[in-house]
Amino acid sequence: MQTKVELECAQCGVLACKAGADVAELPTHCPMRHQGELLDEVRQLYLTDPDLRNWAVQSARVEATGYCRQPRVEEIIAFARRIEASHIGIASCVGTLHEAALAGQIFEKQGLTVSTVACKVGSIPKEAVGLTDAEKIRPGQFEALCNPIGQARLLERAGAQLNVLVGLCVGHDSLFFQHSPVPTTVLVVKDRVTGHNPAAALYTSRSYYRRLREPAGGDESGQGD
Repeated sequence: MQTKVELECAQCGVLACKAGADVAELPTHCPMRHQGELLDEVRQLYLTDPDLRNWAVQSARVEATGYCRQPRVEEIIAFARRIEASHIGIASCVGTLHEAALAGQIFEKQGLTVSTVACKVGSIPKEAVGLTDAEKIRPGQFEALCNPIGQARLLERAGAQLNVLVGLCVGHDSLFFQHSPVPTTVLVVKDRVTGHNPAAALYTSRSYYRRLREPAGGDESGQGD
């Protein structure tokens, strides 16, 4: 059995990995100090797998050319061109189809073929997978199950070469990643409360959303002052 690895990069104040520092300069908790063999294996993947190498190289080039200059939608276009993906598949929540349509129009203006598919495709009743009426958003009404696996399969059949997520729910996006046979990136992350800006809750977690820092079972009566 493999030993469990403890990873605490979010607490690191050194960032020796970014600076290319020697092992002696690495923090004691750094995975580069303790997991060198695994990281060497991963490095070899980039060198030996042509697809992985190409995606890594083109991603780095997009990062460099678009850094602080291009919005994400423009970077996606650049990445698609660099990996020679001419057909974009957009998997969207039904609640963000307007955003998906805008993205599709932009992609098409840039010469890309676009296929879009909504999350409720298939119209599977939530009861079919064991959800009760009380577990619906609106009990007493028909609610279709979000179907990210169906979205991934349909975009595969449509011939999409790069998939783009627009507003899929937490968990549904995970299922899509798991079942997409082609590279997938995210354009819009759904967060209905913050206007699709989930980082806002992190930035305000010591004020308006301080309840997020309360221990499980703590007071959730308000968002703060």
